Amino acid sequence: MTSNLFGEFLRARRARLRPVDVGLASYGRRRVTGLRREEVAVLAGMNADYYARLEQGRERGPSPQILDALSGALQLDDATRQHLYRLAGAQPGSSPPPRRTVDPTLKQLLDGYAHTPAFVLNPALDFLTANALACALFSPFQRRDNLARMTFLDPAARRFHRQWSRAAEATVASLRHATGLHPHYPRLNELVRSLVGESAEFAELWRSHTVRGKAHDTKELVHPEAGPLSLNYQTFDVPGAYGQQVVVYHAPPNSPAAEALILLGTLDATRRQSTSAASGRP
Repeated sequence: MTSNLFGEFLRARRARLRPVDVGLASYGRRRVTGLRREEVAVLAGMNADYYARLEQGRERGPSPQILDALSGALQLDDATRQHLYRLAGAQPGSSPPPRRTVDPTLKQLLDGYAHTPAFVLNPALDFLTANALACALFSPFQRRDNLARMTFLDPAARRFHRQWSRAAEATVASLRHATGLHPHYPRLNELVRSLVGESAEFAELWRSHTVRGKAHDTKELVHPEAGPLSLNYQTFDVPGAYGQQVVVYHAPPNSPAAEALILLGTLDATRRQSTSAASGRP
């Protein structure tokens, strides 16, 4: 991981903006993609040399006022603004390492949702536990171990995600968000290094510095047994288990997706019963 993430972030964000986006005139041929350093400095109301030092990592500890000015100049939303603050070291206090184990009562709770896929992730998007229907939902993948690895390195992902590009962008944005919250988390840094080396598409998206935490959205999936699935998802932080999030996929009642989940659950239960009977287990 680079030691100047703050500067990389600034460069990536100004590259996403055109002069017309921020009300600036553009004259002649431009040698850079997006805004020039001098233009960002003007928009933020600061000295151009000072801004250049920030990007180059030669100026440390910018004030909250400077960070607010940069957030406005670069048109950052709330989540991305918070990420900028964290990269600048402006978030006080230290956090404990993410918890690795799942409380057995939480596992029992997830298992109680027979018609709703539910699972627990850590900040690196590792699966810590999943109920039976979630396991059945992700069964097309060779391994159900890490959501990012599965998205970029398992060939099944491009068939499973009806809009793979959107899923890929959201996955990387979630990891970027996590690096701001947990910059010294070894598992997260190891995963990013691995994916940058193994997937050119991941590496390109990683360089974009897009930041977005998992909250709620719609997943458009295609399962080989259940068919097309349009599922909403919600995420919830686990109280008392720092870094863990419960992710729940659900479908509107009586919708085709709800019926498909019931079918998938029935097929999976039948398959598991047959396996148990064949092995002699009760």
